[in-house]
Amino acid sequence: MSLYVIGDLHLCKSAPEKTMSIFSGWENYQERIEKNWTELIKTDDTVVIAGDLSWAMSLESAAADLGFVDSLPGKKIILKGNHDYWWTTKKKMEDFFAANGFSTLSILHNNHYKYDRYGICGTRGWVNMPGETADEKVLRREVMRLEASIKSALSEDLEPIVFMHYPPIFASNFNYDILDILYKYDIKRCYYGHIHGRSAHGLCVQNIYDGIDFHLISGDYLQFIPEKIV
Repeated sequence: MSLYVIGDLHLCKSAPEKTMSIFSGWENYQERIEKNWTELIKTDDTVVIAGDLSWAMSLESAAADLGFVDSLPGKKIILKGNHDYWWTTKKKMEDFFAANGFSTLSILHNNHYKYDRYGICGTRGWVNMPGETADEKVLRREVMRLEASIKSALSEDLEPIVFMHYPPIFASNFNYDILDILYKYDIKRCYYGHIHGRSAHGLCVQNIYDGIDFHLISGDYLQFIPEKIV
């Protein structure tokens, strides 16, 4: 039994025109995801998917992508990314999963999941990068969701591990609202995705910074091989 993470699968089984295969490093990525996943992940493993699971525009149209993920080995805990337009309320998603027999999928949203002595915590986060529009209202909401998730894990005496879609730090840009929550609760590990392309990967904070061990886990960076955490 092991815990893994990967972000940015960008599946497009219901919208093949949105394939990422046109980009360098993304060739045959859906086939590579399936091959690597089935070779590595066992039935009793858990995989956190840190946002941008599907290009689908609605929950119903995401069924093919969600069904594909559900069919892969292991339990999956999903958080929202900036391209997950299919995302809706937690109850609607859970009802949809149940109605379609998706038994291995769980939603991380204002909550946590227990894994051994750890609490799997997180939220989408928000932008702190040039060229992307900031929104104070959205940022405040994401900060509240992150804090609620961490506090729920701490209430059960679990050590929180934080998963986000957006990076709290990118190049010289710092999302201090998010970082303040990580500092406040003495978070030791933070995993994030969203960043694509070799040049952008090189601008990401990796390893320990200000006492937090940061890891980039976007699909193309990991070459579509889930990263083991514990």
